[in-house]
Amino acid sequence: MKPHVVIALLILVLGNVFSALYDVSIKWLPQDADVVTFLLIRQMGCVLMLLPFWFLASKPNTANFKLQLLRANIGVVTSIALIIGLLSLPLATVSSVFFSAPIIIIVLGYFWLKEQVTISQWTITFLGFAGILILLRPSEMSWSGLVVLVAAITFSINQITLRKLPQTESPIVTLMLYNLLSIPALAAIGVCIGFAEISWSLVGLSLLSNCFILAYHFCCILAYRSAKASDIAVAEYSGLLFCIFFGWLLFGEWLDALSWVGASLIVLPTLVAPFMIRYLATRSTKISLS
Repeated sequence: MKPHVVIALLILVLGNVFSALYDVSIKWLPQDADVVTFLLIRQMGCVLMLLPFWFLASKPNTANFKLQLLRANIGVVTSIALIIGLLSLPLATVSSVFFSAPIIIIVLGYFWLKEQVTISQWTITFLGFAGILILLRPSEMSWSGLVVLVAAITFSINQITLRKLPQTESPIVTLMLYNLLSIPALAAIGVCIGFAEISWSLVGLSLLSNCFILAYHFCCILAYRSAKASDIAVAEYSGLLFCIFFGWLLFGEWLDALSWVGASLIVLPTLVAPFMIRYLATRSTKISLS
């Protein structure tokens, strides 16, 4: 494996620690919390937190404003859907469905970015989708599970769009615009449905979640701009393990037997495939030499 791919994988694993901690912070929201009000506070807080770094980076600009605007508005859909799912379902269940995103990323990378996908990756993709069906259980499918799946799809689209940004573009400006350009959409939704009362606990949770989500997005920007999406998407699965651990440790949540089967179909083929391919390639070389 090439060094730049290994580095990108490690960065993405670190990012998924922060992603899991972000999910934990959302679980601490009250059940009747207003999602749009929370997100609006969070996005405004993100912009304020990023401003000093933006100035230190000599106020970088973007030559891809339309793409940045698209990412920001897709991110609004992802954030709302994911928070609704986290407030309605156990953390481990939400994470298991949401971490179908790496599979979706491989598919999008093939059809959109024209990245080469191997037979083993297609096999992993089909097994993963089977795992998603087991987790969602069509016979008893809830709207919350479907909302989380929507979040996974929109998240995957956003991750893929990072490959469209040039490596010369500063990660700070990408983070800044991702949050800044989402504020008008959130404000418009809030005007239509009404804003909730702002409390100090809501502000505190928004600031805490900001720290985690900004760290995650920064790691994603560095990773997905350094290597092909299909090469590093596997590292996203580490977030599932972190989420299951935090769900058990902090909330006493756990996956049932059938959910473990579905989660295994999503995660294990991707983790095992690279080692199997390397083993078969080495064995084939030895046989040809003998």
